[in-house]
Amino acid sequence: MKKEALIATIRFDEKGLVPCIVQDNESKKVLTLAYMNEESLLKTVETRETWFWSRSRGELWHKGATSGNTQRVVEMRYDCDQDAVLLLVTPSGPACHKGKDSCFHEVILEGDKSSSPLSILATLETLIQTRQKEMPEGSYTTYLFEKGVDKILKKVGEEASEVIIAAKNRDKEELTWEVADLLFHTMVLLREQNVTMADVLAVLEERHTKQGKE
Repeated sequence: MKKEALIATIRFDEKGLVPCIVQDNESKKVLTLAYMNEESLLKTVETRETWFWSRSRGELWHKGATSGNTQRVVEMRYDCDQDAVLLLVTPSGPACHKGKDSCFHEVILEGDKSSSPLSILATLETLIQTRQKEMPEGSYTTYLFEKGVDKILKKVGEEASEVIIAAKNRDKEELTWEVADLLFHTMVLLREQNVTMADVLAVLEERHTKQGKE
């Protein structure tokens, strides 16, 4: 869609703003609610990174410009009334200035966490990314990144062996723990190699789709 057509399509309010919901493309978790004006909307389209209008500061705001926690835009949509925008993004770090992966971390009513058990993978991936960027002292993840790929590969190999042993022993509890360890170290390896869980899941989805057509 051309710039002129896009701006004409979106229904900005009397202040020239439109609310923008930012959602993690992989986990589908809502990361934040911000506002866009015409300029930030066009910059987001042009750069494929999130730009907003800060109502408190009265200025254009490039998410991650100072923190490094940018958001790569995978997809942009608008709603049926054309007065709200939805961004599906791949975040490079926490969305919230308080260091949380989502701005919506204050709970009023607790949901059933068992309904979305895979959400922990997205949370863990964000945490590993943050550890790699900030390298806090005393963190085991920091230790792995400091030691480098050989150490990480060694741990992946060790945990894979432990999984095999636990399975051979028919020890359900031990197997559960060892698979969790293997997943964690594999995710650290993926981060070290600059591969995301979304990349891996995309391959699985592609294989599943292909097999369904055969």
